Amino acid sequence: MKKKQHSYMFKTSYILFLLVLVSCKPTTNKENISSEEKQPNVLIILTDQLRAQSTSYAGDPNVNTPHLDNLEAISVNFKNAVSGMPVCTPFKASLITGQRPLTNGVFVNDVQLDTNAVSMAKIYNKVGYDTGFIGKWHIDGHGRESFIPPGNRRQGFQFWMANECTHNYNSSIYYDNNDSTPKTWNGYDTFEQTDAAINYINSKKNVNNPFLLMLSWGTPHNPYDSAPKKYRDMFNPDDMELRPNVPENIATKVRKDIAGYYAHIVALDDMVGKLIQNLKSNNQLDNTIIVFTSDHGDLLGSQGAYRKQQPFDESVRVPMLVHIPKYLGIKPGKREAILNSEDILPTLLSLCQINIPEPIEGINYKPYMQGKDDTVGKETIITCVQPFGEWNKPKRHGREYRGLVTEKYTYVKDLNGPWLLFNNEEDPHQMNNLVNKTDYAVLQSDLDSRLTQRLKANGDQFLPGTHYLDKWGIKVDHLGTVPYKKH
Repeated sequence: MKKKQHSYMFKTSYILFLLVLVSCKPTTNKENISSEEKQPNVLIILTDQLRAQSTSYAGDPNVNTPHLDNLEAISVNFKNAVSGMPVCTPFKASLITGQRPLTNGVFVNDVQLDTNAVSMAKIYNKVGYDTGFIGKWHIDGHGRESFIPPGNRRQGFQFWMANECTHNYNSSIYYDNNDSTPKTWNGYDTFEQTDAAINYINSKKNVNNPFLLMLSWGTPHNPYDSAPKKYRDMFNPDDMELRPNVPENIATKVRKDIAGYYAHIVALDDMVGKLIQNLKSNNQLDNTIIVFTSDHGDLLGSQGAYRKQQPFDESVRVPMLVHIPKYLGIKPGKREAILNSEDILPTLLSLCQINIPEPIEGINYKPYMQGKDDTVGKETIITCVQPFGEWNKPKRHGREYRGLVTEKYTYVKDLNGPWLLFNNEEDPHQMNNLVNKTDYAVLQSDLDSRLTQRLKANGDQFLPGTHYLDKWGIKVDHLGTVPYKKH
């Protein structure tokens, strides 16, 4: 009797499950619904190490980026956006999960994001989207050139032409969907990955389900001298105008490096133009959300330093363009709000009319963009939990920090107390540190109090990096860095 009862209950439950599944499946037939009801496609174009300052729409005198300028003109431009933990793997984990690094446990490079995480592609899959990922993954932690098999290690992405991490742009390996044999992109990988993205987008032209595609380029991350010759020839190091916060003693090196950096940028700008033109030709642009951003910036000599992790604007500030279909009723233009890494996913979900799951911590900026909520985006947190790699403690004097970025100020503390205070309006290159100066004591006290309140609300005790390494079971070498291997 028990067996029959169990069988009956199983069949009944299964039928109910199917009914619920059918009833919850979104209507995505593009021919039968109005524009107000349809769910838009989503294209995320993610660059690596592109600082917010280095485009022509942002005013950089050295480079012309006409395609990004055109995209900016039809997009919401969060011109004060930051990467809350400005380094590769932590940013990608926050983008994918909508969580801060101390929540998802990813605060150094070359570790694995929890395969059971509530993540972007899994959420979109459940409501009927086709999902794809092309390019640099860097949240698997099993070797930078190892095959990442289908399943949870791909965090729900269905279509797959990717590799964990490489910056060998002219001999770049990838894995094609379920094939565990490594392949090599035929030439400069930014170009080849763009063509793969276009092929994917074209394959969805007449498909009822909307798509979510993340295209994750490795450029303009160093090596700076590896863009195609056509682009390198556009920039003479002697002609480069450096930012005022680059010390004279490294100016020659910076001019050479930044000329190569701009070569990568102009190459990827051409690819942005190619993607936009393809969407226009397919009549897909008017129903596609496009996010163009970067995981972090690059100091490139500013403050006498290179790369990322540090709390200065060239490291922390990132481009953040969001093209939104007109039928969603959001006007393009510049916005002052300080959008952070974990805010991207909840904002996209809301724009796509998808419920935001509870584990997501970021802010939904859709009401702000609609002009319905001006209380958000006044300030945000920047963090370094465990300095490592190019900013390690023993050799590069890296330090743990927590910072508060507002529309006007950047205030940062390390484990010893207040470290930096800049008025970014009066001192846009952050050359005059106001910390602990008598005339700014009241301001510093206010910023310190607000930072403390935010850390408390986030459950961040601001302890030494070793505490968090132990908590999450992360093993590092003598430089505080997770050792990585190819396979």
